[in-house]
Amino acid sequence: MNKIKVAPHVPAEVDIKEIAPNRVEISAWPFEPGFAITMAHPLRRLLLGSSIGYAPISLKIEGVLHEFDSVRGMKEDIAVFIITLKNIKFKIKEELDRAVANYSFSGPKEVKASDLANDEIEVIGDEDTVIATLNEDAELNFTIEFAKGIGYVPSEDLRDSIDSEAIALDAYFTPVRKANYRIENVLVEDSPNFEKIVFEIETDGRITPREAFGNALEVMNKQMQVFGQVFDIDLEATKTKGKSESALKTLLIPIDMLGFSARSSNSLERVGIKYIGELVLMSENEIKSIKNLGKKSLDEIMTTLENHGFGRDYELDGKLRADLIEKIKQLKS
Repeated sequence: MNKIKVAPHVPAEVDIKEIAPNRVEISAWPFEPGFAITMAHPLRRLLLGSSIGYAPISLKIEGVLHEFDSVRGMKEDIAVFIITLKNIKFKIKEELDRAVANYSFSGPKEVKASDLANDEIEVIGDEDTVIATLNEDAELNFTIEFAKGIGYVPSEDLRDSIDSEAIALDAYFTPVRKANYRIENVLVEDSPNFEKIVFEIETDGRITPREAFGNALEVMNKQMQVFGQVFDIDLEATKTKGKSESALKTLLIPIDMLGFSARSSNSLERVGIKYIGELVLMSENEIKSIKNLGKKSLDEIMTTLENHGFGRDYELDGKLRADLIEKIKQLKS
């Protein structure tokens, strides 16, 4: 006879495997029968539709009026130049939503994607792509505006938000190349019907697969909060100050699954912080004092803690604090 349950089983195991550069396999288990697909399908949709990426959104070329124009002494037409530009993967280095870069080249020269990298803009994996071929008399002066965003935004939707003299570009922000999952059965006690989700995630390098997955989790969490407000239910179980096992599991989420920017992640990694619980154990002033952690990174960290239920007013009770410290010590030993 089956046991009577008053609540579904809470998954406790997570595993992350690096399969290749920018490709990981993330597994979680054991889920109640039928629960795995309930979690996996919306997460896949969010990975493909809400992952943050970067793209050029406008181009302004000296002496060029429209995308069907040409530049004297440049082999490529402007239309070809634009197509090549849109196929290059860029990333804004600073924690900015937009960045504007000015470029100036004289021939004879092959202008490559690597020539577009500067203090604010990083070129990802396309360094040798030739975007323009200039003869000895040619001069090419242009400005590109880059933006951070999600999904795909057609050029016509961008015209009102860019320089009126610039050419609007279709923006392909989505950095996730692949987001697949499979569901496997796992044995729990005497039942072989529990489930395991195995995600395979690949990105193009503008963000890491872990950042993409962390972002999808954060978006799902925020979307669910609307129901908590309507029904006066706190959907973030970790906001409660109880001694529940689920709270401890949440506190042990790895930092690299939270979707932090590279700057924030690097600052935390340098001081050996690996789990969200280590940040919860610290005061805001202690977090602020982490070396090379700027104000934007601090704001990002505090916002992420708040989104996971660990806001400024959150306090760990004595038992949970002790359990957390001991568990972190074991994991890092």
